[in-house]
Amino acid sequence: MMMTKMNRSFRALSAGAALTLLTMAVPSAFAATPKDTLVEGFAFDDILSMDPAEAYELSAAEVTGNSYSLLVRLDINDTSKIQGDLAESWSVSDDHLTYTFKLKPGLKFASGNPITADDVAWSFERVVKLDKSPAFILTQFGLTGDNVTEKAKATDPSTFTFTVDKPYAPSFVLNCLTATVAEVVDKKLVLQHVKPVTPSADNKYDNDFGNAWLKTGYAGSGPFKLREWRANEAVVLERNDNYYGDKPKLARVIYRFMKESSAQRLALENGDIDVARNLSPTDLAAIEKNAQLASTNAPKGTIYYVSLNQKNANLAKPEVQQAFKYLVDYDAIGKTLIKGIGEIHQTFEPKGMLGSLDENPFKLDVAKAKELLAKAGLPNGFSVTMDVRSIEPDTGVATSIQQTLGQAGIKVEIIPGDGKQKLTKYRARNHDIYFGNWGNDYWDPHSNADTFTNNPDNSDAGTNKTLAWRNTWTTPELDKETKAALFEVDTAKRGAMYQEIQKKYLDASPFVFLFQQTEVAGYRKDVKDFKLGPSFDTNFVWPVSK
Repeated sequence: MMMTKMNRSFRALSAGAALTLLTMAVPSAFAATPKDTLVEGFAFDDILSMDPAEAYELSAAEVTGNSYSLLVRLDINDTSKIQGDLAESWSVSDDHLTYTFKLKPGLKFASGNPITADDVAWSFERVVKLDKSPAFILTQFGLTGDNVTEKAKATDPSTFTFTVDKPYAPSFVLNCLTATVAEVVDKKLVLQHVKPVTPSADNKYDNDFGNAWLKTGYAGSGPFKLREWRANEAVVLERNDNYYGDKPKLARVIYRFMKESSAQRLALENGDIDVARNLSPTDLAAIEKNAQLASTNAPKGTIYYVSLNQKNANLAKPEVQQAFKYLVDYDAIGKTLIKGIGEIHQTFEPKGMLGSLDENPFKLDVAKAKELLAKAGLPNGFSVTMDVRSIEPDTGVATSIQQTLGQAGIKVEIIPGDGKQKLTKYRARNHDIYFGNWGNDYWDPHSNADTFTNNPDNSDAGTNKTLAWRNTWTTPELDKETKAALFEVDTAKRGAMYQEIQKKYLDASPFVFLFQQTEVAGYRKDVKDFKLGPSFDTNFVWPVSK
């Protein structure tokens, strides 16, 4: 009886008070989570910002994907299709240059402000003028700070037009608009939080477009609204009662920061959390044997890879790059470290994507790797560092690679750290070797092909900070082929073009592709309709109930 009363009282708590209790060090007295609240154990130490114009991390995208709206969204039941979100309908001009979107009537932001085409236009404008990491998804269409107000504009309160610079395949343009950077923000609300900025070489404008506030603030219209983000502690979402679609069944969702798989499993078994998100193969197997728990999985468009920074003279040698691809024990990694949570995949387009290449030509071959190292003038190997996020399976896979590289004389010092530390160093091009993952910015093959081949300015001052740029690598011919594929409207031909690019990439590149993620989650059986989406921003929680 006492526990029942406690749980009833707990359910009546505000989100802030509930968060405080849920993140206490000793939560056993409140083991049952509130009936109207979903609590997920989740390692989200990669979050740097919650501003859609700046957020470029997998975990942040999941949060904004549940709390912001877009003109159009990926159809998660058929990823070859696009469906309207704020847009009721859209049309493409015959010359494939102008896209016209009609908004649904009566839309409101969580603040209560009406959603108009002007909000959409201003959202595009602030992305382009802020020019943060994900801005290239929009600026690749020819948008600049000088022309964005003409190229992306409201022609009336319910009509938004977007004019691109070249006749791209329409599917490519629409897929780009499903990216989180295209999420629509509440112009009226954000303008209340704008800070003045002194114009400089890095910032041409006299204000921050509300970026400082939106790093932790919220100005969206999605099913949930962001109440709070505490770095490496918790993210709290609350139901948005102004949402225009099907209302969430839950009052709130709390992502509780938990880094270790074993801790998530224990908390799930004890009822301290409803969902465990970062499970090792061992803990997943234990959950599947527990009658009170269940599990789910989904193939994800997330690729794990090792990248070699060309600033390091040894890593810049083509023979060394190829040797690395023969110094990974793919079979052992597949059978143990990623069993049930990943699948060996050695190219950059994930399975399920147009243009995916299902070829895995590399196997552990130390003798061949030694021949290549000798050819590179490094018969005795060399010493190098590897930056790795302190989370599984990353550390386990990195340790395996460290051991096999050592068999060829390459001595690797692993430098662990949290997601923010590793990303900051990686984006500054200060690493030797980086082990991490990459998820498509939008569900189109160009997303990955572009970031792995495009690097127009390889200087440290370069502004197009793709993965090719982060690793100081240029490949002009493959970049040219990647851009050509943008204009092929025949789907089959376009897919074949991306496959050919990947075949050439296998032969010569400083990237070692390891596996594609199979995302898994364990959950308590009173949780209903919990599903994982095909991409990192489509793990939707608004259909979930308990």
